Amino acid sequence: MKNTIYTWLDERLHLHKVKSVVDKKEVPVHKHTIWYYLGGMTLFLFIVQFVTGILLLFYYRASAEEAFESVQYIMNEVYFGWLIHNIHSWGSNLLIAVVVLHMVSVFFMRAYRKPREITWISGVILLFIALGFGFTGYLLPWNELAYFATAVGTEMAGSVPIIGQWLLEFLRGGPDITGATLNRFFAIHVWVLPASFLLFVVLHLHQVQLHGMSIPPSVESKGSLKFYPDFLLRDAAGWLIAIGVLAALAALFPWELGEKADPLAPAPPGIKPEWYFMFMFQVLKILPATIGPIAGDVLGVVVFGIGALLLIMIPFIDKKAGVGAPNPTLKWIGIIVVIFIIAMTIWGELD
Repeated sequence: MKNTIYTWLDERLHLHKVKSVVDKKEVPVHKHTIWYYLGGMTLFLFIVQFVTGILLLFYYRASAEEAFESVQYIMNEVYFGWLIHNIHSWGSNLLIAVVVLHMVSVFFMRAYRKPREITWISGVILLFIALGFGFTGYLLPWNELAYFATAVGTEMAGSVPIIGQWLLEFLRGGPDITGATLNRFFAIHVWVLPASFLLFVVLHLHQVQLHGMSIPPSVESKGSLKFYPDFLLRDAAGWLIAIGVLAALAALFPWELGEKADPLAPAPPGIKPEWYFMFMFQVLKILPATIGPIAGDVLGVVVFGIGALLLIMIPFIDKKAGVGAPNPTLKWIGIIVVIFIIAMTIWGELD
């Protein structure tokens, strides 16, 4: 029966072609091979977010009047609702952490070299989309902390020159954070971002399949590993560990829902964004009100925007990328930027 079903599907879907590609695919083995597993881990965590998000949608109600109560109901009344909610919350943080690590490893292994420029660009866009997931999802419980943290985050967007006011009102659905903001963030979180993520994941995987996995310059290859079943089984072992970590975090460190958002109440002290936005928050916080004729927060946002653009353009900035020669200048710039981001994040958390 198994062979009959496979034959029937193969005649219509040409599964033998997929099988041929999988059988031929190999993964280079060298001292940095471990970083290859971050790509599969990113995809797996996105699937976890997708599945848990769908389960939460069965009970969540996206309105200022009912959002907080619906999350309360999920956590207190729905069987294993607390577990699904906490896995979704912790999973978003773990997803962003893994995407960032994947991006850093690709940068230092210079895996963006010709002809993998599109692989790098699509990966950077996927990082931005993952950050968008974190930003839009944070408001959905409609609790006090999320409300005022979103107010701070959208004000940062309002500091963008020329289009800042328009961008702020676009994100909020008006001049203030209201139920319209919640509806807008909900639509972006469950429709716009997942569709965009899926599109760029397909492009990213196509490029990886087309060009293979890059071997860092000056690294001696020790042969190759069959993708199926050897590499895939190792990948699956990592996924099981990730599920265990998420379940442990959900059980031992559950997310507190707090109080329902009250737009008329004063902002509680110590409002901060999530850790992945902390470095930007801290930089804007320590900048003076004005730097010459320019407002400090405006200049900070412009610098962050230029930094994001330069990150996308790395394959074209690195002039030696095509020949595989080392580029110590770009390497040290990357090290300094990573140290600066870590230092600002720790400072912001401790401040």
